[in-house]
Amino acid sequence: MDNSISQKFTFSSLVKFTIPSIVMLVFMSLYTIVDGVFVSRFVNTDALSSVNIVYPFINVVIAVGVMLGSGGSAVIAKKLGEGKEKEARENFTLIVLLGFILGIIIALVGLIFAKDILNLLGATEDLYKYCIDYFLGCLIFIPAFIVSLAFQFLTITAGKPNVGLVLTLLGGFANMILDYVFIVPMNLGILGAALATGIGVLIPAVLGAIYFAKKRSALYFVKPKLDINAIVSTCSNGSSEMVTNLSTGITTMLFNLAMMKYLGSDGVAAMTIVLYGQFLINSAYIGFSSGVAPIISYNYGNDDKEELTKIIKYSFKFILTSSVILFALSLLGASSIVGVFADKGSSVFEIGYNGFILFSTSFLVTGINIFTSAKFTAFSNGKVSATISFLRTFVFTVLGILLLPNILGVNGIWLSVSVAEVLTIVISFVFIRKYKDIYGYGKESKTMKPSYSGVYNDLDIKRGNSK
Repeated sequence: MDNSISQKFTFSSLVKFTIPSIVMLVFMSLYTIVDGVFVSRFVNTDALSSVNIVYPFINVVIAVGVMLGSGGSAVIAKKLGEGKEKEARENFTLIVLLGFILGIIIALVGLIFAKDILNLLGATEDLYKYCIDYFLGCLIFIPAFIVSLAFQFLTITAGKPNVGLVLTLLGGFANMILDYVFIVPMNLGILGAALATGIGVLIPAVLGAIYFAKKRSALYFVKPKLDINAIVSTCSNGSSEMVTNLSTGITTMLFNLAMMKYLGSDGVAAMTIVLYGQFLINSAYIGFSSGVAPIISYNYGNDDKEELTKIIKYSFKFILTSSVILFALSLLGASSIVGVFADKGSSVFEIGYNGFILFSTSFLVTGINIFTSAKFTAFSNGKVSATISFLRTFVFTVLGILLLPNILGVNGIWLSVSVAEVLTIVISFVFIRKYKDIYGYGKESKTMKPSYSGVYNDLDIKRGNSK
């Protein structure tokens, strides 16, 4: 059965292939953002702060789903490239089943230790009632969260990115409509936002399972075979993406505590708005990277170094261009973006607007770090991928949050991510150069001018203006 990840790509066809995954991940990120809009507008900003307080726990769930999806994609795509289709389908079924079981376990742990978890995340007495409503509303949908996230990656590996896009759009539109229905006419408050999000992920999870129940693509459900090596490889390959999401949960908690110290609940609400912007930008690059990753894995498994070199060259070209565009749009649209959540002239708006301008400098460089980490995941090098992600999303960011405010005050909190991204890009380039001959993506071709080595020179020249 033909798989579209095996085709020969041009720059335009590569971008076209990744558009569904970009839209899919961006739209998925809108689930939480739409919750924030309705909660801030129709409940209050304290409720919006509560959503952000609960979010680190949701990050754990996302971490598991993304780990299984991205790590499993690398394992499965490589086996498809090697011609091991039966084994690839068995691994595919096993990974989806594992995600569902882990979702049940996480939901039970959350239910049993709900109060302790919320206290740890920083829920104050005033915010606790909002936090517990949102938390419990999300818990019952945890298995669907994980399966839905896994399908986002695995539909691309199956050569059906449009299927994943359609599933995500259906869930996203349902979430938006139900946010209004549950929060406004039904007056369910923050619980309504949680239920809307839950149903929004349940739809693609169920429809995805129905789709893969029949032979409609290169991948479909078969009788699963317990393959410990495949599970270990999946978790190892996806460890960087898991580290990213777990680290995001921890740093979000630290951001909340720092803002509460300096500016109170208004500061937490403003940080929530700015992190929504980061979430959206990161989702676009994660979407692009997840779209390209199976192609890299396939050509690596197929030992097609020329195609591999071309794909990576095109990817950097796309990321460098889009980084500049997104940064410019962020500066121009800062007022409008923050204004969606808070009234102009309010304390939350002023804090959020000033913070968004400073924070958006990170958008210039974040794309290259995200793609570089995803690239090494595609090569089944979870160690390098996890190192880049851990430094970027945890070590450098935490150091920034802890140290920069002592020098720059509140501005230091806003700039901590930008500093972390700039430090990480140095590490990314070290690994890019070190492994280019090992994986063969530095191979020159008569049909490719300039050769890939020229891309590095171009990146070095633009380093001051890109991630």
